[in-house]
Amino acid sequence: MTSAQLLTDAFGRIREAVHGAAGGLTARQLAHRPADGANSIAWLVWHLTRIQDDHVAGAAGTGQAWTEDGWAGRFALPLDASDIGYGHTADEVAAVRVESADLLTGYHDAVHDRTVAYVSTLDDGDLERVVDRSWDPPVTLGVRLISVISDDLQHAGQAAYVRGLIERG
Repeated sequence: MTSAQLLTDAFGRIREAVHGAAGGLTARQLAHRPADGANSIAWLVWHLTRIQDDHVAGAAGTGQAWTEDGWAGRFALPLDASDIGYGHTADEVAAVRVESADLLTGYHDAVHDRTVAYVSTLDDGDLERVVDRSWDPPVTLGVRLISVISDDLQHAGQAAYVRGLIERG
């Protein structure tokens, strides 16, 4: 298995987890927060997708699906178009509401397609390229991609947990 195949598989698992957590839910279910200050499925899936969109586009040197493909307009959130959800307050989390699961999964699928198109071109040597010098040690492409995969899977798992609470609620 090549590095490109491994990364493609990992990002495919994120996509499966996102669809499993959000697919078929109503807008109300997606907005449900199991406790004061807790994250909703809508926020978790939006945030993990924004992180992937932002970080992979940055590494690839391309634009983001969020802005280039009109997803920001379709979501019409009361947030800056550059917002990825990092450090959101409880009120900002509550502001991430969507009309349907199809909107969330559609955006994720668009980002997934861009991600797979990019990672499928990589070879082992590419993963050593430094993509962020603001850290010590500097962050390589390989470390950045693994960080995105790890963060995305954690948030997808949280969304699946919230779905379980809703379904058993």
